[in-house]
Amino acid sequence: MGNRRKAREIAMQALFFIDMAKTNDKENIKLFCDTYTPPKKVLPFFYKLIEGVISQKSEIDSIIDRFSNNWKINRMSCVDRNIIRIAVYELLFCDDIPSKVSINEAIDIGKRYSTDDSGAFINGVLDAICNKLKQKDKTENVK
Repeated sequence: MGNRRKAREIAMQALFFIDMAKTNDKENIKLFCDTYTPPKKVLPFFYKLIEGVISQKSEIDSIIDRFSNNWKINRMSCVDRNIIRIAVYELLFCDDIPSKVSINEAIDIGKRYSTDDSGAFINGVLDAICNKLKQKDKTENVK
């Protein structure tokens, strides 16, 4: 498994942990890292994802709500919700990562950590967001 895949998986777990704690403070990130000790080689990308998702959470969640037909973000499973948040962060703010890679990684992580239907659900939401981003210049808001 590559370093970025491992960083994404650990970031999803950390975001799940933070969701369950119902707070986004840095203390919970530290507590997660102290408890589960992510490998040093994945830390830079892990922190980029965690800090990026947390800092852009309201925008990311708004976009997810808009493109997840009949599923409000608070009704999604915590695992799926955080996998999608990471992928949307990558789609919006990580120009060095091709959108196909972000989507495929999210689908694979969903299949590994969530239900049998998660891969299709995650793909549907992310594909709709990605298509909208392709229609508009990234400088325009997808909201």
